[in-house]
Amino acid sequence: MYEKTFPNKRFKISLEFLEKHLSKSETILDLGVENPFSKIMIKNGYTVKNTNGEDLDIDQSALQNENYTTVTAFEIFEHLLNPFTVLQNVKSDKIFISIPLRLWFSPAYRSKTDMWDRHYHEFEDWQLNWLLEKTGFTIVDYVKFTHPTRKIGFRPLLRYFTNRYYLVYAERK
Repeated sequence: MYEKTFPNKRFKISLEFLEKHLSKSETILDLGVENPFSKIMIKNGYTVKNTNGEDLDIDQSALQNENYTTVTAFEIFEHLLNPFTVLQNVKSDKIFISIPLRLWFSPAYRSKTDMWDRHYHEFEDWQLNWLLEKTGFTIVDYVKFTHPTRKIGFRPLLRYFTNRYYLVYAERK
């Protein structure tokens, strides 16, 4: 059903979660370069600016220099060595983060051809919660969901029942 409108389940759930908590009058700084989901947010009435592909582990200047009222970090924290520093430099009081959860039956993702397309972190939910708490954010709402595949086998079967993604809305008081 959702395949006709959204490329995948993750985008559908993420947009519904965003619409539940964020007014379309907000200005979003989406961490990472323009991507399919930032285009979906724009298509659905949000004002979105993306960072320019700078290495956010080293350069957080966009977080300090851009004008925005909320930050989205969809599927980016797992690629960073130091998401703590990024969160410290967020100047808005609202943040939406989605991460892939660590799966006991599958190793962390690592592309063999793209050195940037690797997961340094695959979090457990409590680790992201703690990271947010240590940087002054309080979780307002969250959702976990699966990512089934159309493959056959034991691990694909486990993906039907095991949550793969954790999506969080947090505020700093």
